[in-house]
Amino acid sequence: MNILDRAVGLFSPAAGLRRATARAQTAIVMNYDAASRGRRTYGWKAPATAADAAAFGSRARLRQLSRDMMRNRAYAARARDVVVANVVGEGIAPSIRSSSANAKATVEELLKRHLLSNDIDTLGEYDLFEMQQICMSTVFTDGEVLLRRRMRSPRFQGNLALPYQVELLEADCLDMAIQSHGDNLVFEGVEYGPTGAVEAYHFLPEHPGAIRHSKPQESTRVHWSDVIHIRRFERPGQLRGVPWLAPVMMTLGELSDYQEAQILKQRMSALLAIMLKWAVGSTRSTKAGAGLEALEPGAIVELPEGAEPVSTNPPTVEGYGEFMETGLRTIAAGLGITYEALTGDLRRTNFSSGRLGRNEMDRLVRMWQRGLMIAQFGAGMERWFREGLALVGHRGIDFTIDWTPPRRILVDPTKEIPAMIEEVDAGLNSRQGVQRELGRDPDRIREERLADQQADAAAGLKPPAEQESKANAAEPTDTEDKPDADRG
Repeated sequence: MNILDRAVGLFSPAAGLRRATARAQTAIVMNYDAASRGRRTYGWKAPATAADAAAFGSRARLRQLSRDMMRNRAYAARARDVVVANVVGEGIAPSIRSSSANAKATVEELLKRHLLSNDIDTLGEYDLFEMQQICMSTVFTDGEVLLRRRMRSPRFQGNLALPYQVELLEADCLDMAIQSHGDNLVFEGVEYGPTGAVEAYHFLPEHPGAIRHSKPQESTRVHWSDVIHIRRFERPGQLRGVPWLAPVMMTLGELSDYQEAQILKQRMSALLAIMLKWAVGSTRSTKAGAGLEALEPGAIVELPEGAEPVSTNPPTVEGYGEFMETGLRTIAAGLGITYEALTGDLRRTNFSSGRLGRNEMDRLVRMWQRGLMIAQFGAGMERWFREGLALVGHRGIDFTIDWTPPRRILVDPTKEIPAMIEEVDAGLNSRQGVQRELGRDPDRIREERLADQQADAAAGLKPPAEQESKANAAEPTDTEDKPDADRG
């Protein structure tokens, strides 16, 4: 304590204690350089906002910028395609497990007729796998996507196996104007109950950015049970999403602008510009230099008297590759994908480096598959599917739906497949586990292998293992007499 602190403490002990406490706390905080407020941290923003409040009022702007980048920035579209192809690919396939063969056959038939057909979509365009691709693409671009269940009457749509369809909606369809519903607060079209959980969504009848509206733009309240809201959670209490490009949007935009500037610079470098240098006292005609503005190979242009042609030195492009590579590596790291996947640049990639980078990316892909497409999309679709079964008289069927992610692309199958076989033989993994890691359904593999064996037996073919053993037995061994080439 300095003299002033001691003087304050002498006349007001409470005030002196507060000063001493504040000074001690300041000393502790200043042990972290990042927490200091000075020249080095000038301009840093650190608001103490909640998870959803951080993007409140900015989500629409972020979505618009992200969509524009998907339309006009090649690497943004490439990043989206890489994420969608790895997370969803050909589709995260549902499979049925049940102790009853009849129940399994019934559920599989309805699953195939409804979820795996275009009947599941309100527009009649998408099946389950296409919905997954669109949802994952929208989550990447917009940060979130909503699926709304639409109940259908058998009197009007009797061709449906189950009496409901699913409508895909962008977050723009949420009513931004409504602020309350009864005692519940509504923020950006989402209604929250007393506990803070989502209770309902308020949807506009059509997208507000449509070319024309055939219906009045009056929102409808939809209970949460009729909505699947898919987004990536990053903080406790978060219920809304933001575009995945948000952390790298500035870098991506500036890198694209730099690339366009360098392309223009290259075009200028490829041009031959001519300037006319006039002698002192020479007379310039009104059409002086006519024809020089359109120089081409083999052109002959007559210069006016008193003019001398002077060529310019076009600018050169240096450091373009190194700068672009560094920027693209930053963007790839911010999105959680590899530089090679983002750019297709494999010049300095070998098996080890490619495998290491792919392993890190695969961990994130599995996390996105589990958190987004299985725990949210898959669980919601399964809930609606079970309720649809009950509505058509199949209540109480005991079954389980397993979701199998798409096949993982192997970096080097000749090395990775033998390693997987050794894991199974050593008891470190199961055959089913390896099959699921490769994106294959064990039950389907077992059924297809059995069908192959039955078809081979019906055709009189021997199993491949027996054919190989007979071929090996027919080959002469090292100890057997072999024909002498010189004997004749």
